[in-house]
Amino acid sequence: MSRVEPLPPPLSIWLVNPFDDIPGEGLPPMRYWSLARVLAGRGHDVTWWTATWSHRRKARRDVPLGIRDDENFAVRLVAVRPYDKNVSLARIGSHRDFGVTFERLAAEAVASGGLERPDLILASLPPLEGPEAAARLARRLDAAFVCDVMDAWPETFARLLPGPGWLRRLLAPFLLGGMETRRDAVLARADAVSAQSRSLLDLARTHLPAEREAEVPTHVCPLGAYLQDYPEPPRPAPAEIDALRLAGGEDARPIRCVYAGSLEVGQDLDTLVAAARLLFSAGVNAEIHVAGTGSLEGRLRRGAAGLTGSCRITVHGLLGRRDYVALLATADVGLVLVRPETLVAVPYKACDYAAAGLALVNSLPGELERLVAEHDAGLTYAKAIATFAADRGLLRACRQGSRRLAAAVFDRETTYLHFAKWLEACASHAVDRP
Repeated sequence: MSRVEPLPPPLSIWLVNPFDDIPGEGLPPMRYWSLARVLAGRGHDVTWWTATWSHRRKARRDVPLGIRDDENFAVRLVAVRPYDKNVSLARIGSHRDFGVTFERLAAEAVASGGLERPDLILASLPPLEGPEAAARLARRLDAAFVCDVMDAWPETFARLLPGPGWLRRLLAPFLLGGMETRRDAVLARADAVSAQSRSLLDLARTHLPAEREAEVPTHVCPLGAYLQDYPEPPRPAPAEIDALRLAGGEDARPIRCVYAGSLEVGQDLDTLVAAARLLFSAGVNAEIHVAGTGSLEGRLRRGAAGLTGSCRITVHGLLGRRDYVALLATADVGLVLVRPETLVAVPYKACDYAAAGLALVNSLPGELERLVAEHDAGLTYAKAIATFAADRGLLRACRQGSRRLAAAVFDRETTYLHFAKWLEACASHAVDRP
């Protein structure tokens, strides 16, 4: 008879992240919603501080009524100015609003008795302003401060500087040096550091003070996905796979590919239209479905409208959770079209594709490339769709490998429970701050 593990003493935990979608927006749960659920389910009093402006939808947001009853955690909105472009002065000002206003509201709420003093504050990086305010509040309120590294920040900005590569390398220290100094100061003040990938954690370690690198607790929790949202991919017997490799009748069915995510600079979206034209010229019968929104959506729609022949692109826009899951559940291939210079390691889309058992077409070197190869979950960029279309046995085998990858690395039912237990340990152990 298995022993039931007792729950830990209840803690007051604050999550600080202005980017993720919140309950009520009709979109699939992301990192902070998933983590808040797990922590609340373990008996903790969880408050998620987020912004009034939706980063993904570029629209004002409100907290739905009854969220505490439905989700068992609280969401508090911090007023910020809107922005329409991800790279803009307005976005920088919006992040500044978030840091200043969050710090003021939180301090006032504790001082007035409206909120319990937190035992732990977990803040995402980026933006810088959230964890900077969280570090100051943690010091003032005697709480543990955990910095959750979600992106290479501000290194990812370097690719957006004007001019050739040599000029960007010359300009970066002058234009981004202040942000790097602030980032290093945040990491130096952290009692613990988490990250959404091993690559990002390794990068964060290089910015920790040398005297603290060995003593700072660290943890990797991938963005992940809910495997139970998707049916398992077809599981043919070896003889069936061999038959499919001989170009059986199933080859007449169009191969269905999905790209999901933001339609912004940094995503290799021009490749979608170019790939569709190449597939048509090669006689490949394929469908490419795009789910997402962003500043490049209009350009992609115009490119898709100009396509004719056996390969078409359908741009669906930003889908709600039910339609998004249904789209992935009926697809064969998931496209990770991310430019390597973005320094993204393992994006949300890769986790969702793997959970749905889609064969991965991957553009990213490094961590995701290694995971795909270890689990035989897909192919690298060049000519991958045509290869899958011609070899349905390989496609079926990679879909099984992709689901194995999801179960081993991306299953939120397991990974977020480990994350929650690690945070509990961070809160319960006294950490000497510099």
